[in-house]
Amino acid sequence: MIRTRRHDIDALRVFAFALLILYHTAMAYVGDWDFHIKSAYTADWLQWPMIFVNRWRMCLLFLISGAAIALAAPEGRLLRFARERTWRLMLPLIFGMFVVVPVQPYCEGVASGHLTPGFFPFLLSYWHVHPWPKDSFTGWQYGITWNHLWYLPYLWTYTLGLVVLMPLLGHGRVRAAVAAFCRAPVWLLVGAPTALLLFYILYLAPMFPGTNAYVGDWYQHAKYASVFLGGYLLAREAGFWSRVAALRRTTLGIALASIGLYLGLRLAGQLIASDSWVYRVPEPCWTVLSQAAQSLYLWTALLAILGWGKVVLDRPFSWLPYCTEAVYPWYMLHQSLIILLVFWLKPMALGPWLEPALVLGGTIAGCYVLHEFVIRRVGFIRPLFGLKMLRKIEAEDDAAKASRNSCAAAGERV
Repeated sequence: MIRTRRHDIDALRVFAFALLILYHTAMAYVGDWDFHIKSAYTADWLQWPMIFVNRWRMCLLFLISGAAIALAAPEGRLLRFARERTWRLMLPLIFGMFVVVPVQPYCEGVASGHLTPGFFPFLLSYWHVHPWPKDSFTGWQYGITWNHLWYLPYLWTYTLGLVVLMPLLGHGRVRAAVAAFCRAPVWLLVGAPTALLLFYILYLAPMFPGTNAYVGDWYQHAKYASVFLGGYLLAREAGFWSRVAALRRTTLGIALASIGLYLGLRLAGQLIASDSWVYRVPEPCWTVLSQAAQSLYLWTALLAILGWGKVVLDRPFSWLPYCTEAVYPWYMLHQSLIILLVFWLKPMALGPWLEPALVLGGTIAGCYVLHEFVIRRVGFIRPLFGLKMLRKIEAEDDAAKASRNSCAAAGERV
């Protein structure tokens, strides 16, 4: 199997994680939503753009992760691939939980009055991984927390599960079924995944609401594992990419219509008088309609993003190699910087525009400085943030150079 490098997949990953930084910054300012620390300047109107994004943002990351594995073609080296992915996902997770994340529970606990100031005494106690007083911080009952790094253990689990299934998924009948799905009528291409997502949200979400705690998080496992598997199955189908590119305007239109319906129903629930005829319609009918609109929006938004990405982003941008490497360290660092900056700036009462601007700007600057001048340049630190060892990069560069020279020599002989 030949490895394929897709510029649009790399670019979409970069944009998705950039959006994650903006989203987590906004979490400190959106009204009536829980977050580890909240600014004094919250606004309820922020809920609407946040809903517009959060219905698909994490699914996009898992779908891209599945697609990237398919394009890496690891089928001939499954044990090695599983070992490399375990190293690249679990080492940063453990390091992050003990070194990068602790500032988050500290700021959260001090800001809420559950912990006394003094970061280093807190850190020494935190490293003992013992239960904390109730509500000290998110994850207090476990003694330690992974906060935003929950994506890593979820991805690791799905990746190892995929390794086990790869021999079956590579069977001719499975590939034929996937190819047939890519050629299916639009109503089936859109409707079948939407129906699956609707089943999850109607039957699993009420029993297992999302927690990001891994154990018992069955609704999110079902949703994220499904789109991850879908990314893997569809990524190598040329027919899928030509189809989503051709349908990009249609899927974008459906996505906008469905999110319009979903948000409209939410708004109507807040504005319509209690004696309206609307309340004579059984509530389960409105629930099913709302969740169907949400599920349709999620899947068509993903299709639209992939289609537009294939058309617009599948080219070798000069910034892409650097940003592709930077994604992992920035992902690990950003939320700790956001929470620390809100914690520092909140007592200054800088206003509803200057404070978030400084938080966002400071987070970007902090990620850049730490990545550019420390993480990527210090050999033993690189693996702690999911980057390859310098000697491995040099070996790969030498191999690529030798391959180019060999091709050039062959061309001269011809």
